[in-house]
Amino acid sequence: MCGIVAYLGPQQAYPILIKGLKRLEYRGYDSAGIAVLHGGKLKAFKKKGKVQELEDAVQHAFPEGSAGIGHTRWATHGAPNDLNAHPHLSGNGRLALVHNGIIENYALLKAALEKEGHHFKSETDTEVLAHLIEEVQKRGGLPLEEAVRVALKRVVGAYAIVVMDQEEPGKLVAARKASPLVIGIGNQEFFLASDATPIIEHTRKVAYLNDGEIAVVSLREGMKVRTMQNEFQTPFIHELDLELESLEKGGFDYFMLKEIYEQPTTIADSMRGRINVAEGWARLGGLESHIGRICQARRIIIVACGTSWHSGLIGEYLIEDLARIPVEVEYASEFRYRNPIINEEDVVIAISQSGETADTLAALELAKEKGALALGLVNVVGSSIARITDAGAYIHAGPEIGVASTKAFTGQVALLTMLALILARKRGAIEDSYFRRLIAELADIPNKVKKVLEFDSEIEYIAGEIKDRHNALYLGRGYNFPVALEGALKLKEISYVHAEGYPAAEMKHGPIALIDEQMPVIVIATNKSAYDKIASNIQEVKARKGMVIAVVTEGDEAISGMADFAIRIPDTEEPLTPLLSVIPLQLLSYHIAVMRGCDVDQPRNLAKSVTVE
Repeated sequence: MCGIVAYLGPQQAYPILIKGLKRLEYRGYDSAGIAVLHGGKLKAFKKKGKVQELEDAVQHAFPEGSAGIGHTRWATHGAPNDLNAHPHLSGNGRLALVHNGIIENYALLKAALEKEGHHFKSETDTEVLAHLIEEVQKRGGLPLEEAVRVALKRVVGAYAIVVMDQEEPGKLVAARKASPLVIGIGNQEFFLASDATPIIEHTRKVAYLNDGEIAVVSLREGMKVRTMQNEFQTPFIHELDLELESLEKGGFDYFMLKEIYEQPTTIADSMRGRINVAEGWARLGGLESHIGRICQARRIIIVACGTSWHSGLIGEYLIEDLARIPVEVEYASEFRYRNPIINEEDVVIAISQSGETADTLAALELAKEKGALALGLVNVVGSSIARITDAGAYIHAGPEIGVASTKAFTGQVALLTMLALILARKRGAIEDSYFRRLIAELADIPNKVKKVLEFDSEIEYIAGEIKDRHNALYLGRGYNFPVALEGALKLKEISYVHAEGYPAAEMKHGPIALIDEQMPVIVIATNKSAYDKIASNIQEVKARKGMVIAVVTEGDEAISGMADFAIRIPDTEEPLTPLLSVIPLQLLSYHIAVMRGCDVDQPRNLAKSVTVE
């Protein structure tokens, strides 16, 4: 979840590191730091808070040097403060290290090192690793890369690290296990980072480290990669397909708002080349060779976390309804620890925006061990999930910088819709006329999202009416129950208002006790199949003086008349309604957060890519 950036080359490292950390700040923003090597000496600067606070603190002491490492932190071990910020130095001050992940056996290692005379300044597991590498180096007289390799053999946990040694200038050593690390290759220079966002403006040539690999980048010898078993590897060089403009706000106040407004484009991009209305087909090229096995699956298991879990729930409704294949949706964090029953007839689909979610990766590895077909639906090209799955499909939503996911969610739902339609047709579970109608409606969803966005000012007004409420209830049925969950999550994430999502009929089994004139109830009321039931649920809320905000289909007069506020969305086929009904909820959360003075893009305690358990 933390962000790592490093540079080695002819340029001054500091400006590259600071700019890179700002690009990576969505991965964590509790504290930040850099270390630069110049004249044979390490200079480290660390500061609690965001990267801007670090930059402000060192602006009058510009650290020169053409090699450096930087880090923006999401705290695990130790409170967010200057001492616990990375980089961490070895006891002798010779080594500097940045780390993303968790060293699970750090307490045992720390106790052993203390017996050897080591003293620690921070509460972190990372500082223990710096001292461990120092001890190994001292005992064996080893070069840095060998000391790192030997030390990591004693480590239990997850890590992506970059280490520099003031006595070995012109060299950086990196290693990874279960946390991402990418190396950019420039003209006689190297860029290392947690993901490609800090690298793209410098080079498009990158190599992704695999689990259990150690890389050495050297101005003299170039890049060398080997395994923990000391076997040399030939890294595959990728060409980044990423535009720098996608990493900028483009005139919007926040990345989240920009990404909400990008959805007509990103949903269209997720479908480009994958559906053809005129010819009446849908296909996902990355899954094409496995469609037969997926069609014959005893069941499909979807594993995901957070917003991706909500899209997985919609996928369950889609696949069971249209393709008639049993689907289970699991929290990846629970799935991997509950000794699940998996066999070779199962298909496991992992959904993740980053493609690096630690629990989802672990769930996939478990599925592969049991012989299940492992598929991935991810957004980030070259990510860990994309590399370990048997097959998969990219969302093509582009970089999502706002911590609260918006366009990745709708991209995931669009992809799951296409998968359900493909399976439905292959299995003969859907009439051709209905299939073609759904394909045509799906192709028109981007235009209908544009229409929803035209009601932004009305949604902003509604946000102003409820911004000071302390709780909210979101209700939905069928395909829109997961949308209710997602709407509630968005409000919690960015405005810090307590909110819960429920199936509408479940309200009377407990939550109805909370309803009074202070409780706004957001009801997604677009379901044709359960319209009368939803109307009854709204009457139950109104009878208890609750404020009702209804998301309704254009032309709806009955429910609009019952509600205190109505947000209208274009009509579409019921399985496709989540792609439209979620948009007002995203905007509602955004406006409430802004009105409450919250940091929309970087909400407290959160980070974008959850690479720790």
